[in-house]
Amino acid sequence: MYLETNQSDLIEKPALNRLHELTNRKTIRHLVSVGLVISDLIAIIAAFALAGVIRSFVSQILPGELEVEQVVTILTVSIPIYFMFSFNNNAHSARVMDSISKSMSRALIAFALTSASLLLIAFFLQLGTEFSRLLFGIGVVLSLISLALSRFMVASLVSRLVPDGLYANLCIYDGIAISDTTRKGSIDAKAAGLHPDIDDVAAVKRLGQFAKHMDRIIVHCPAELRPQWASALKILDVPTEIVVPEFDVLAPLAISHRSGHTSLLMSSGQLRLNQKVVKRIFDILVSSTAILALSPILIGFAIAIRLDSKGPAIFKQERIGLGNRHFMILKFRSMRTDMQDLAGSKLTERDDPRISRIGAYIRRTSIDELPQLFNVLRGEMSIVGPRPHPELAKAGELLYWEVDKSYWQRHVVKPGITGLAQVSGHRGNTFRENDLRARLGADLEYVANWSLWNDIKIFFLTFRVLRHNNAF
Repeated sequence: MYLETNQSDLIEKPALNRLHELTNRKTIRHLVSVGLVISDLIAIIAAFALAGVIRSFVSQILPGELEVEQVVTILTVSIPIYFMFSFNNNAHSARVMDSISKSMSRALIAFALTSASLLLIAFFLQLGTEFSRLLFGIGVVLSLISLALSRFMVASLVSRLVPDGLYANLCIYDGIAISDTTRKGSIDAKAAGLHPDIDDVAAVKRLGQFAKHMDRIIVHCPAELRPQWASALKILDVPTEIVVPEFDVLAPLAISHRSGHTSLLMSSGQLRLNQKVVKRIFDILVSSTAILALSPILIGFAIAIRLDSKGPAIFKQERIGLGNRHFMILKFRSMRTDMQDLAGSKLTERDDPRISRIGAYIRRTSIDELPQLFNVLRGEMSIVGPRPHPELAKAGELLYWEVDKSYWQRHVVKPGITGLAQVSGHRGNTFRENDLRARLGADLEYVANWSLWNDIKIFFLTFRVLRHNNAF
């Protein structure tokens, strides 16, 4: 039995049943890890088998007959290398199931490294006719696709079978009403006979029995009981926490220690040095490549804007940038020169008379943003990040920071040409306060979870929202 005491009848039966359901979470995680290994293996084998069939048809050699020898050779070498990389980056850990994108990226990165390794092996061994480049190339592409699909299918299956997650978290409420009575790991301390008294051997034993099979224990209790629970939780063999809602208003990122006292980390500043270097390299590569590739378009629209209405082709406006310091953003001018809003205090409206003919088109298609590639190259902006706003921009009748003080927190990273808010559908003017709140939530999520993979994903997702009904 899970609870080996004669007091288990103190707990309400539904709560006890929910606790019993959590005891299999570790087994489920092992099964998920094994399932990921098997699905990856099947995905790679199927991809190269199909590549062999395609290679035969393309080469018109024994149409339809699988090139077994080369396929087996490639698989024999690639599969061990793949699992070496995938196990190293925890691609098969159940923790990656927290996010489908994380699960996919771990597998795809591992296979990309595998492909690079195979190319190096072929180069140094000077493999020629016995190594089909076409077969290998098709197999790599198909493997990446099949790995992504299999990871998506496994994640979808797991979310349906275990909707409440793969981890057993026991939430103990002592002196505080249970906030969610349907949650499997939520129990009332008194009803369960749990007491934070480490001088009571029976209480210690009972707490230890409840901790068995659990991944984490979280205690909700009044401030006066926290010292006792802190002592009791430290003797358990699982990670433990005490909820302190008084800190909610401060929204700390972490807890630290200074001069013998506990301190709250309120901001981590910018990205770490290695993250900043990677992000800057990405920005320089993308912006410089885009400027060179799009130079005819940039020049063409600059001429068109000059011919359409009087004034310069480039519009400059002061915007809030990194660290809440201001910079001059560059855009193609879309308004008539005598009607421009340099302060950005008045939102544009549909059929706005200030917008020129060519201006309406470049705003609708996001072409007006292209000069910001030079802001990126100069280091004032990034390709991906929270969009920079004018100081006097409003949501409804209020300035942005008057709607939500956390608005300033989005500026701990460089502003971007595109961002998570834009690809999530929160684009266009902020006529209502909720328009800003939705956008701000996405911006803060981006800041908190930055990764190069997220930047790349947002960059490509941007092409889906270049043209938008709210852009006018």
